[in-house]
Amino acid sequence: MEKPGRTMLAKIWEQHVVTRISEDTDLLHIDRHLLHDLGGSRGLLDLKGRGLKVHSPELTFATPDHAISTAQGRAGTSKIGLELLASLRVETSASGIQLFDVDQPGQGIVHVIGPELGLSLPGCTIVCGDSHTCTHGGLGALAFGIGSSELTHVLATQALMQRRPRTMRVRFEGKLPLGVTAKDLILALIGRVGAAGGTGYAVEYAGSAIRGLSIEGRLTVCNLSIELGAKMGMVAPDEKTFEFLRGRPYAPQGEMWDRAVSAWRQLPSDPDAIFDKEVVIDVEKIIPQVTWGISPEHVIGIDGYIPDPQMVDDPARRAAIETAFVRAHRDLLAVIAWFVVLPGPAGAVLYKLSSVLAEKWGRRTDEEFGAFGRFSAKAFYVLDWVPLRLTAIGFAIAGDFEDAMACWRAQAQTWPDQSTGVILASGAGALDVRLGGPLSKEGGVNFRSELGTGDDPDGNYMQSAAGLIWRTLVIWMIVLLLLTIARWVGT
Repeated sequence: MEKPGRTMLAKIWEQHVVTRISEDTDLLHIDRHLLHDLGGSRGLLDLKGRGLKVHSPELTFATPDHAISTAQGRAGTSKIGLELLASLRVETSASGIQLFDVDQPGQGIVHVIGPELGLSLPGCTIVCGDSHTCTHGGLGALAFGIGSSELTHVLATQALMQRRPRTMRVRFEGKLPLGVTAKDLILALIGRVGAAGGTGYAVEYAGSAIRGLSIEGRLTVCNLSIELGAKMGMVAPDEKTFEFLRGRPYAPQGEMWDRAVSAWRQLPSDPDAIFDKEVVIDVEKIIPQVTWGISPEHVIGIDGYIPDPQMVDDPARRAAIETAFVRAHRDLLAVIAWFVVLPGPAGAVLYKLSSVLAEKWGRRTDEEFGAFGRFSAKAFYVLDWVPLRLTAIGFAIAGDFEDAMACWRAQAQTWPDQSTGVILASGAGALDVRLGGPLSKEGGVNFRSELGTGDDPDGNYMQSAAGLIWRTLVIWMIVLLLLTIARWVGT
């Protein structure tokens, strides 16, 4: 059977595998490590404190750009910037690392000087302690941001353990309308798939509109990959890329240039390469974009209207109300029920223990713990059967009784976990709100059943949910008080 073509990510990744750690994790060689003043000196000091040396100073480059002032005099106008810069100068000098210092040729924003100096090259792995390191992918590099501990690890070993991401290709097709730029393309994408739409993916940007962009435009698109939730963004290198890099100080020269270009031409994804996810956007329908809220996905065209945030159907609000209902039942109402049943603390402890075991082990299917996981889930189901229905009835009494009971009967079984479905369906009906529906998760969207028959949740419904839970608790307390009085009277 003929193997499918390879993606650009696969080609670059496989060229840099030092060793395979597990089925989905590899140790990668890092070609370029970029340091800045905010975290670079700290990593070097950490390394020195452990008695280690920089593994490959010739592959490490530093510049101050995060904590220095843009005013004349630069770092001298900021006490913190001056201290960080002084430390970076001392530690890079001691380690033999090239520092592009203030007012020296090459100094600038770290993700700008990489391309301008020819440090960022197609097919290279590039890391930096900054989330926007994906910018360098505009030249066909595999570039991504790393954390402080990872930064120290790369300094010590020039390698890094990474889990292989899934692949997404976004094709921007068509001719850019007047006034539409690279930032409008990526903002339109984020507005379409959401700020978590790229989570877990390495995104390759392709299509006629991307090929028509300047290198600066491609760098802009890749820069905003992190706002899409993607750690890595890439554009396949082409003739524009080669012309941009030709003659740059750190780019290959002479015969090495010809050999490099020959290798770079092999990097683009094969025509029959298969991606885990594909998105196609018609750029001729895009107009200049602006963001209006607190997330990159809050974006509209310049001819649009800024919505009232209180009226926006936010999946996060649905999720917050769902969590509130479930936690109120499992952490409060059901615990009270079992405190009364046994009676005393033993009942409450028994219920909470079964709840924790079911949450931690109930979904295990492996040979070693699968049987225990199934037992935990079954035990919790039995112990929760009566309290679950008491909570649902409490929601119904405290809210809209008819809708709560109707949603319970008709919708609870449509939820993957029917026990949770009872709580959510009755709560949604009692509150007259819609819950469930699509919810973004890592690597895609979880399409869930809709519960309830009311309105989409706006900014006021969270308070209403808290009120419903509080009224239900009060009803329970009144019922318990009446039962206690009846018991006293009976004796």
